[in-house]
Amino acid sequence: MNIDLVDWASIAADGFPFPEGVPASRLAAELSAMLVSADPEIRDDYAYTGVAQWIKEGHFDEVLQALGDTAATRFSHPEVQARTFAPLVLCSVLTRGNAVPGLVPKEAVERWFARFSTWYLAEQDTRGWDDSLGWLHAVAHGADAAAAFAKALPDRRTELLELCARRMTAQQTDYRYSQLEDARLARALTRILQAPGLKQEEATGWLTVVVAALDGIDPGPAPVWAFNTFATLQSLHLHLTRGLADEGIPPHADAVAIHACDLLRVPYRWLA
Repeated sequence: MNIDLVDWASIAADGFPFPEGVPASRLAAELSAMLVSADPEIRDDYAYTGVAQWIKEGHFDEVLQALGDTAATRFSHPEVQARTFAPLVLCSVLTRGNAVPGLVPKEAVERWFARFSTWYLAEQDTRGWDDSLGWLHAVAHGADAAAAFAKALPDRRTELLELCARRMTAQQTDYRYSQLEDARLARALTRILQAPGLKQEEATGWLTVVVAALDGIDPGPAPVWAFNTFATLQSLHLHLTRGLADEGIPPHADAVAIHACDLLRVPYRWLA
């Protein structure tokens, strides 16, 4: 099959069977290009869905690092949809790399992490949805990637907890979480807290970022960033109490939940 004859609509409709006779490198290159598209059907329904499935199935093992490198360069792309889908691709690449040790060199993961962490704090367009572009979800997609990085780089776990805290307390925003961004952040934090060997002071230390952000907050109307922070803390408390279906309740969940509840008494002064 010639790459020019790939009918992505048909492949998607059939559940993404891997096309026989087409080099993985050419398919990966085309899907990567489509991931920049402003058309949400091309970008999300075809490109991302296809690349995620074929990475998981191992079809792209030979080009996995190249896919990660391309995604990492997108963090400085001028178009928001290109930036916000990059962490999703990295999430798939990292998950596959964790499943097959040695497939992705650690130095590559560290390089991707440096670009990701810079972007995650700096991204200004944090809308979850755009009527023209479809899903953007910088906060949610970044949270998913943060959890994947925590498994690939366990020595970065406390840094990743603080990164999520700085994202949730970012004050230069006029976007109020409306597409479950708080839940995606809470899930990521809960996954990172699952890291074996994490000490209690490491599990709770990142909350000092939140304490500092909330220190001296005015008693009047809550600014958008504070609402986002409180929503995330509420969601985190629920996740720590109920646990994750696939991973359960993390160590030190009680200690983290108590700290989160103490912070929630800032807006909810009536809590026992």
